[in-house]
Amino acid sequence: MKLYLESLGCDKNRVDAEKLLFELLQKYPGSSVTDEPSEAEIAIVNTCSFIGPAKEESIQCILDLAQYKETGKLEKLIVAGCLVERYKDEIRKELPEIDEITSVKDYVKRLDHQMARVESGEKYSRYLKIAEGCDKYCSYCIIPRLRGHYRSIPKELVLEEARALVSEGAGELILVAQETTLYGTDLYKKKALAELLAELSEIPNLQWIRILYCYPEEIEPELIREMKRNPKVCHYLDLPIQHASDRILKRMNRRTRKEELKEKIALLRKEMPDIALRTTIITGFPGETEEDFQEVLDFISEMRFDRLGAFPYSQEEGTKAAEMEDQIPEKLKNQRLSQIMELQQNIAFRKAEEQIGRKLKVLVCGYDEEEQRVLCRSYMDAPDVDSYLYVFGEKKEVGSFLYAKVIDTEGYDLIGEWCESAE
Repeated sequence: MKLYLESLGCDKNRVDAEKLLFELLQKYPGSSVTDEPSEAEIAIVNTCSFIGPAKEESIQCILDLAQYKETGKLEKLIVAGCLVERYKDEIRKELPEIDEITSVKDYVKRLDHQMARVESGEKYSRYLKIAEGCDKYCSYCIIPRLRGHYRSIPKELVLEEARALVSEGAGELILVAQETTLYGTDLYKKKALAELLAELSEIPNLQWIRILYCYPEEIEPELIREMKRNPKVCHYLDLPIQHASDRILKRMNRRTRKEELKEKIALLRKEMPDIALRTTIITGFPGETEEDFQEVLDFISEMRFDRLGAFPYSQEEGTKAAEMEDQIPEKLKNQRLSQIMELQQNIAFRKAEEQIGRKLKVLVCGYDEEEQRVLCRSYMDAPDVDSYLYVFGEKKEVGSFLYAKVIDTEGYDLIGEWCESAE
């Protein structure tokens, strides 16, 4: 049988989906994976329900795939993931096209301790999930209810999976969890991310280790020291700060305040002057005034993040924020979102121009046939969410690590030419 997988939402979901696909291949011996849904006899949708648009995308994907029961070879439609966990009864009733559902709690219990995965993206860059669940209980977030308490995956299993991924061709491993910085606190009664980085770096042929989802208040000197001393750890951190007004941060049930965020960012840049910092901002949170929003704009202007994403607050049932008064109209949320992204665009363009003249180690990700140029990422860029460095000329081996000197910019992106080293 041929199996088709559609994984929606975050990269943590992708890891779950790859493991779920492996399970299904074991369940149906002799089966194979196809990239063409019209050829599939079994289709799996791993859904997301973090915010409203994600729910809509998940439902539409289910309906789109269900059509292949009439126009293709589809015999069974399986739906898994967060949407199922959140709306199991409604899904059974409203979407009779679904043949089987698998909730998050059903399969995460198994997947926490299961190494084998089926590659669903690029084999040279793989996500490595090191923990499941969350104990932060931010007032806008449904994840703890869906994913449960924070649970670190034992280090020996993480390392075993990492070695397997590298042996399959991964030169970059991207560590993910709902929060990576708390890794080990449940199993080892201490933060063990720095130790994990040190042990991962001993894997031969592994070139880069990238860390996502780092809560600022949990970043401690030991982690910074390991990032500084370990050449395999990218000087890149994803810090989801969400806001900059102390009043709104408190309503969000976040653990940091604006001055603490400034101090942590200043420390990171002092210890690693070349560090690339990514963050996310929620705009239009209940009760957000013009003064609160201006604080966000001022903070972004002052901090000059290398990468920044923003999205309008989504009123999610089952969260404390959904019951708050002073919900912001959608039109105003989107106006504020546009202001943030316009401001960040100007910062990002200037940041890109500041890179001219630098020599960087880059990972070859593909080739643009139309423009006749090689697509690369530097340590400053995570896949799918950040920028590219382009080098015009002939193709290079995808997944290889080369060196390029930045000679120009193209908006958010960099233009380079090949060089011998980063020196």
